[in-house]
Amino acid sequence: MASGILPHSPQFNVQSFNFKFPRKNRTVLARISNEQQPSSSNGSPPSSSSSSSSSSSNQKNSFPDVVVIGSGIGGLCCGSLLARYKQDVIVLESHDVPGGAAHSFDIKGYKFDSGPSLFSGFQSRGPQANPLAQVLDALGESVPCAAYDSWMVYVPEGEFLSRIGPTEFLKDLEKHVSLDAVKEWRKLLDAVLPISGAAMALPPLSIRGDLGVLSTAAARYAPSLLKSFIEMGPQGALGATKLLRPFSEIVDSLELKNPFVRNWIDLLCFLLAGVKSDSALSAEMVYMFAEWYKPGCTLEYPLHGSGAIIDALVRGLEKFGGRISLGSHVEQIVVENGRAVGVKLRSGQFIRAKKAVVSNASMWDTLNLLPKEAIPKSYQERIEKTAQCESFMHLHLGFDAEGIPEDLGIHHIVVNEWDRGVDADQNVVLISVPSVLSKDLAPPGKHVLHAYTPGTEPFTLWEGLDRKSTEYKTLKAERSEVLWKAVERALGPGFSREKCEVKLIGTPLTHKRFLRRNRGTYGPAIQAGKDSFPGHSTPIPQLLCCGDSTFPGIGVPAVAASGAIVANSLVSVSQHSQLLDAIGI
Repeated sequence: MASGILPHSPQFNVQSFNFKFPRKNRTVLARISNEQQPSSSNGSPPSSSSSSSSSSSNQKNSFPDVVVIGSGIGGLCCGSLLARYKQDVIVLESHDVPGGAAHSFDIKGYKFDSGPSLFSGFQSRGPQANPLAQVLDALGESVPCAAYDSWMVYVPEGEFLSRIGPTEFLKDLEKHVSLDAVKEWRKLLDAVLPISGAAMALPPLSIRGDLGVLSTAAARYAPSLLKSFIEMGPQGALGATKLLRPFSEIVDSLELKNPFVRNWIDLLCFLLAGVKSDSALSAEMVYMFAEWYKPGCTLEYPLHGSGAIIDALVRGLEKFGGRISLGSHVEQIVVENGRAVGVKLRSGQFIRAKKAVVSNASMWDTLNLLPKEAIPKSYQERIEKTAQCESFMHLHLGFDAEGIPEDLGIHHIVVNEWDRGVDADQNVVLISVPSVLSKDLAPPGKHVLHAYTPGTEPFTLWEGLDRKSTEYKTLKAERSEVLWKAVERALGPGFSREKCEVKLIGTPLTHKRFLRRNRGTYGPAIQAGKDSFPGHSTPIPQLLCCGDSTFPGIGVPAVAASGAIVANSLVSVSQHSQLLDAIGI
């Protein structure tokens, strides 16, 4: 869904530069915000107060079936589908606004995206649609978008407008790189696109975490999967066997040697999955190639910002009777007799779950929520040994559009040096100016801009610093300079940093503090072929996980799929099948 990297950015108080989530007035069902203690020894929760509808309707069930920790896209997809399945579900969010890393926030009339920047497939439908589009379809919700087909690229070879589609990028390569690069890129597309049918033949929404998957996925889609193998022929079928291997194996088998082509592939892999081609899963990359290089493809930006996606998921959740409770900070997952039975909030309140607790937090943060005596040693060791992607530097700006080119594009990618690698710190900068497509994101005649280093900022540089110290402020100014220079390059001489009305800088400590991301990380650095993303169950019965620490991995399509898989796993096969029938997949 969002093929660009998904950063985790906070909200800011522009006056003091202390980071803070602004309060928003929104309908919240069964807000769990009082300071009562558990009312009985058996863990019964105290009565919940409501900020919208009558208390009788909000308290229709003293114990929800499922408690979901975190309202990121994975958690909201899980919770909203469970509500669609007629489960009593409550989503608990620590902050004042839902959305986790994908929320939007307002400063002085500017509405900023904090997370995803490259999207596609919102309007797709059917078995091969993106997972988030399938979830929205199941909820009867939609997200209006503006379509576009290119972004500006600034690389050592020069700068050019890069276009998606089967032929446009070939023209860009011929003009700005070489005919050799054209030949190799065509060779890659000829090999990859035929096997995309296999990568897309099994809709993520059909998957569940038990043997029922044989009915909802294997048997249901066996004919289409077989057909895709027949259509791709023996050579394509052989290539499809590599879908669970690193994408570099496909690239190497084609003997692609052009430096720009190899570097560009690494860049796409890194932006999508947080790792280069030697670690990125082939299935994920093949899916992306099918999305971006098929006839008639476009990129899409959600009108009103990425927060519009969150609003649609929350509407779907509440439409089917689900509840979301903001300002509800989960302090601990409660385990009784070896089973997860609910959660304890920072306020001291206990919410018991009848069926399951689902954590949308990272694997490391989920581990920290568990009582130490309840954690199996092997489970703890695996999590502690899992490598992490690095964190981010962010720049959010609000400025006057005067002097800025009228044909300014929404997205810009700056690569300073190929030799250092796309995963090197301070080397790649992504810039998004969404107000060029969605005018309501900024006051009249103004622009909003979000620039960031894509998961390459080392946490070790920031570890232990006092956010109020001179050392921290100095480091923040130094490490953000690469962002400023990239913005000045992309926007041209008409841009002046001194004239920005809003200037906000985020660091890895910001991520750690506000989004409860362990070490401010982007997520697990799982290497395809050497390891795999964990499934959704845990050694603790009734505790499941979704989000970027679980299969299928990092990125908006992946986390949406993970949330759907967990929701499917908590209902019967017949309910699951009925949902698939209802949305035509």
